[in-house]
Amino acid sequence: MTPFLSIVSPVYRAELIIEKLVTEIKASIISITDNYEILLVEDGSPDNSWKAILAECKKDPRVKGIRLSRNFGQHYAITAGLDHTKGEWIVVMDCDLQDLPSEIPNLLAEAKKGFDIVLARRVDRRDHVTKKFFSSAFYKVLGYLTGSDQDAAVANFGIYHRKVIDAICSMREQIRYFPTMIKWVGFKKTMLDVKHGSRDSGSSNYTLRKLMSLALDILLANSEKPIKLIVKMGLFISMLAFLASMIVIFEYLRGTIEVAGYTSLILSVWLLGGLIIMLLGIIGMYIGKVFQYVKERPIYIVQDQKNLDDN
Repeated sequence: MTPFLSIVSPVYRAELIIEKLVTEIKASIISITDNYEILLVEDGSPDNSWKAILAECKKDPRVKGIRLSRNFGQHYAITAGLDHTKGEWIVVMDCDLQDLPSEIPNLLAEAKKGFDIVLARRVDRRDHVTKKFFSSAFYKVLGYLTGSDQDAAVANFGIYHRKVIDAICSMREQIRYFPTMIKWVGFKKTMLDVKHGSRDSGSSNYTLRKLMSLALDILLANSEKPIKLIVKMGLFISMLAFLASMIVIFEYLRGTIEVAGYTSLILSVWLLGGLIIMLLGIIGMYIGKVFQYVKERPIYIVQDQKNLDDN
């Protein structure tokens, strides 16, 4: 029988909380339906998360496990889970229990008012102040460069209709970022304020280096504005150079310039040289992303699975 509800959660360094995660999800959705599936996608975790997932799969066939061959990244793991969902409604949530399973009934109730997408807005984020700062800064820059409204309080957590997820799964692009893909596909959406839980154990696996790398990938995949900004900068510098040239020629004709300025020449060379190198670097990054797409490698590789297709 086709499940009514699918819950997808990417798993990384979560062996100690898998059992609690599954227990809380079941307790939260029992009032909705018993026709559900829970898909836990182990994203190349270095701990025993896969063993913990297998233990839950043995207890209940509605719990399904997918193990990727290496660490592909959170949004690639989400894609792997979405590709295997069968439910009419799909919930995407993190495994650290900061996305509270108790909010799932509220999200579904809101969706039944006529929405295809209900995004969970965290009214009081219980993250470290550094993470909240970088997150807010990133979303502001992303919003500016993509020309779209971005809310740092909204992440992956939400409930999505089958037709929305089918549209997402049809997008096989190499750079995956679930929130921007949700924005791109459209459909009727709304937001619902939810509580944000404390991290059950451990700390965020997103280091500053990983966050910067993710941010760069997302910006390059979703915006051409960096190139447009550099073109505008080039035009602005050209106008300044033209005006400066007119002033120098005028002063030369007046006879006030006797020796050419060495300092201004060196500064001009360094400034223009730096801008050219920066421009080539940005173009090179875009070309590099095109190279990734041309190779047409799979988005993820499944190493093992449990309770999927009788495995």
